[in-house]
Amino acid sequence: MWKRQIANSWDSFFSSLRFCVRRFWPFCYRSFVPRTIYLDYNATTPLDPAVRETMLPFLGETWGNPSSVHHVGRKARALLDDARDRAAKFLGAKPSEIIFTSGGTESNNLAVFGAARLLKTKGKHLITSSVEHHAVLHCFDFLEKNEGFAVTRLPVDATGRVSPDALKKAIRPDTTLVSIMAANNEIGTIQPVSDLGAICRERGIVFHTDAVQWFGKEPFLNLAQFNADLVSVCAHKFHGPKGAGLLWARSPLHPVPLIFGGGHENERRAGTENLAGIVGLVDALERFVKPPVFESVKLKPLVENLLSCVEKIDGCEIVSPRLNCLANTFSFVVRGVDSITLLAGLDVEGICASSGSACSAGSLEPSHVIVAIGKQAEANSLVRFSFGRDSTLEEIGFVCSFLPEIIRRARK
Repeated sequence: MWKRQIANSWDSFFSSLRFCVRRFWPFCYRSFVPRTIYLDYNATTPLDPAVRETMLPFLGETWGNPSSVHHVGRKARALLDDARDRAAKFLGAKPSEIIFTSGGTESNNLAVFGAARLLKTKGKHLITSSVEHHAVLHCFDFLEKNEGFAVTRLPVDATGRVSPDALKKAIRPDTTLVSIMAANNEIGTIQPVSDLGAICRERGIVFHTDAVQWFGKEPFLNLAQFNADLVSVCAHKFHGPKGAGLLWARSPLHPVPLIFGGGHENERRAGTENLAGIVGLVDALERFVKPPVFESVKLKPLVENLLSCVEKIDGCEIVSPRLNCLANTFSFVVRGVDSITLLAGLDVEGICASSGSACSAGSLEPSHVIVAIGKQAEANSLVRFSFGRDSTLEEIGFVCSFLPEIIRRARK
């Protein structure tokens, strides 16, 4: 009897405890955890509520496999075809030129590996730049080390920009592929892709541009503005879903597939299509790219305020260029401090930022972009703030009030 009474007492206690936790935890959390200031929009953007609503039917009633021949599959196929038609119309392309992928990394991989392997009988010399995203650079590294390709990595100036003259000088008779990004993810540099693409087109060389950071940030008319043959796009950079992207491949270019299986995506990318993600990608394109959701008029005052703050802090050096730079991106280095310490200090205050460094097995990898612009000694100390549509002057004021102290603590 007494054991049952004790058990009932404990049950009552834990029931009351669970009620108190559910009732008062939100208040306690808000009281002890600082506000969140998200300034890492180049890494990802929140899924827009309207885009999510557009996707919901494809996570429920429209669940068929677009490759199935029955009526459930045919309905899914019709909606997939409609999404492809809409994407093509928006981009100024043919539907057959759209390859839906899992995002920017796969699009870049398919472009580089697919084009290089397709054209290897014509030549095995490839050109890229020293500031590309790792989703491009590592592809060229692999081709060079394992498949007998020769790779030229173009240098950049102090602002991270590739010279068209340097590209002209690097081209050889056996050059078959050039890949230069449209805008840099770490410091925001905008490349002269139209000029670079024109040089390649004059010489009959395939040109790929990683435009992942361009869409939603810079003015877009149609794909022709890049003078490219291959263009990579990623949905979650402009309030679309993660896990969805596309590669545009100018007809009749047919990159060698990376993924084999069924004949999906016109035999260029095997695997059942992510219909919900594709619909979200197309919806986000139509909503947030024309005009860019990252409004330069709104973002400029935020950057200017932060710039004024950072300029006053001893040991800080701004590395984002003042011209030819994404309007939402502001990056700087701090002498004598590593990025991880700085980001941790910011995070303690609820400020979400990023860096060009990656922590792997306890070691800090320097930013290859900062090395490329001639600041090797500071390559471990990059901090990137990237603003978005919800960023405010109040938030920047909050950051500026804490940043000098955060840097001072990090130096200790």
